[in-house]
Amino acid sequence: MGIMDILNAAPTNVSRRGFLAGAGSLVLATSLPVRPARGQEASDAPAVQAFMELRADGTVLLKSPWIEGGQGVYTAMAQIVGEELDLSPEHFEVEIAPPGGPFGINGGFRITGGSASTRSSYTLMRRLGASARAMLIEAASAQLGIPAADLTTEPGVVVAPDGTRLGYGELASAAMDLPVPTDVPLRDPETFRYIKAPTPRIDVRAKSTGQASYAIDVTVDDMLLAAIRHAPRLGLAPDAVTNLSEIEAMRGVHSVHMLDGAVAVVANKFWQAQKALAAADITWTEGQAKWPMPADFSSARFRDTLAKASGEVTPVESNGDAASALDSAETVIEATYDAPFVVHGQLEPPSATARMNDDGTLDLWLPNQAPEQFVGRAAEVAGIDGSQVRLHSQILGGFFGRHFLYETANPFPQAIKLAQATGRPVKLIWSREEDFLRDAPRPLGLARFRAAVGPDGPTALNVEVVGEGPTGRWYNAPAGRDPSATEGISGKPYAIANTQIGQLYLQNPAVIGYWRSVGHSMHDFMYEGFLDEIAQAAGLDPFEMRLKMLENSPRHHTLLQRVGDLSGGWQPGPYAVDGVQRARGVAMASPFGSEAATIAEVSLDLGTVKVHNIWTAIDPGQIVNPAVIEAQVQSATALGVSQTLVEELVYENGEPTARNFDMYPILRPDQMPDVHVEIVESGAEMGGVGEPGLPTVGPAIVNAVAQLTGRRVRSLPLSKHDFG
Repeated sequence: MGIMDILNAAPTNVSRRGFLAGAGSLVLATSLPVRPARGQEASDAPAVQAFMELRADGTVLLKSPWIEGGQGVYTAMAQIVGEELDLSPEHFEVEIAPPGGPFGINGGFRITGGSASTRSSYTLMRRLGASARAMLIEAASAQLGIPAADLTTEPGVVVAPDGTRLGYGELASAAMDLPVPTDVPLRDPETFRYIKAPTPRIDVRAKSTGQASYAIDVTVDDMLLAAIRHAPRLGLAPDAVTNLSEIEAMRGVHSVHMLDGAVAVVANKFWQAQKALAAADITWTEGQAKWPMPADFSSARFRDTLAKASGEVTPVESNGDAASALDSAETVIEATYDAPFVVHGQLEPPSATARMNDDGTLDLWLPNQAPEQFVGRAAEVAGIDGSQVRLHSQILGGFFGRHFLYETANPFPQAIKLAQATGRPVKLIWSREEDFLRDAPRPLGLARFRAAVGPDGPTALNVEVVGEGPTGRWYNAPAGRDPSATEGISGKPYAIANTQIGQLYLQNPAVIGYWRSVGHSMHDFMYEGFLDEIAQAAGLDPFEMRLKMLENSPRHHTLLQRVGDLSGGWQPGPYAVDGVQRARGVAMASPFGSEAATIAEVSLDLGTVKVHNIWTAIDPGQIVNPAVIEAQVQSATALGVSQTLVEELVYENGEPTARNFDMYPILRPDQMPDVHVEIVESGAEMGGVGEPGLPTVGPAIVNAVAQLTGRRVRSLPLSKHDFG
């Protein structure tokens, strides 16, 4: 079954087949192939779980296929279903759906990432709500003896021509016996009540009052707590704990365990385990690892390796004849850009709770972005079948790609081993130091640019992106077909007659991972910075040159004009504000189905860059919640400014030099600029919103710095450059 079959699938009335029989609820799922959930084989319930349950009190329990991590997907799902159902989102309770069943709407699995959640399930969720509404109307028709065509709805009620009103809750029991209509019309967008409205987040109260439960909050009966210390370099293994008897005798300590590349202490309380680990005298020796870090590895040396790399360049994008145009051009400019490793630095440190049950099954509580994949890996670790794993996904206390299945960056395999060894449930928490040590950072990236420059701008462009992307590492995408390795350099909308973009694959010794906006987070900085260099070489204004290059792309041309208007009119500068010189830079990006354009305004303060304003116009095609979109752009801007100004993970001797935020600076509150957002709804196919606000921030800032200082920065972060 392909993705379009899934998105066009009709809902199924699970109530009619015995699910929650007698509960008085209308329960709808989707007619997708499903695998039996554990324990259902021996019951009368069907092997399918519900997307949506309309309860007798008129409220809805909606099981989201997507993991909530602060991006507002719970609210979006409630808005979409509520729109077609005609029920206010405030009457929805949303929780994370279990693995498998009808929830693997990407073809049997799901990944919450790539800003894809809402756009990939928009039609499916609308159909779910519309089907439920039609069934409630049909139930009211039978009860009132009035044709269904004569009935309408208002939020939460079916209304008859004479004003009689029947609440959804009182109709749920009757509706549960009805067949699901096969072809239900969806609402005209002109009549939308909830979609496109700035609806308040439905999870705010629980989070702000401490009621929301994260993985680190999980409590299980008879649970032990564990702390861990990893080998300082990946590939080392514990040789011995020389003061083992002393550690085992410490207060609260249950046991000490030698794991793959780590030592764990299990205790009654986490602090007892952590204190015992701090006192442990551990010797390390060379061990086994899939990707051992070389003892002499450093990020600076690896950057030089990328810069000097040669070999076969796999084509990614080609137009015209770039090689000939470059050979015959009078003016050719070249530049090499790079961006560093950066950590995720999520607010909630990694944790996982594992319980091996008497019947051989495993219960696992953890944050994740890909439930079905985590089930499969957990089963391998525990030595059981996937059907014996119950995964309890938790809301995420931090997102940004941290919760994918990175082989050395997740605590749950260790938690499973500890639960098996102790015979009791174990919650393992990584300290901040262990998270920094074993995080899967965004890869250090580098690209080499050559351009032929004419009086109107670039006539030819050749780019070689050197390195490896996380999709190649974790999903075996080959060089040239790994979007994460080149996105932000490939896929740009500018009209250049001759282009050649390719990837020179070079494996990264570090265990790399996804980071917010993935390849766009660094590649748009590189491309848009070099584009400004082209404008300077041609003697052109960078904003006007971009407008000219977008004349045949109305969507992008309009967006660039809108961000110029949003900023009060494009003015590159330098110009004085309160006696201080400021300047502006501009950049564009096309991430995850959306389009973004940003103007940044900067000055210098004692030789360091200060960002005063960020203006961003974002076009996601179609929208669900403008308030969430603006919040996501604000959030992405903060992270974009942070990585541009100060963030860099440095490796020396195969180890990260930073083990906490004392050695890894992030954006301070006084460094946060004013952010101005305009949403442009072009009507194009719906794009993402969680990540597209980030990629344009860095290049806009760097281009503004060049305009202000005359210095072109090609290597981030800006904090390693002196502008004094």
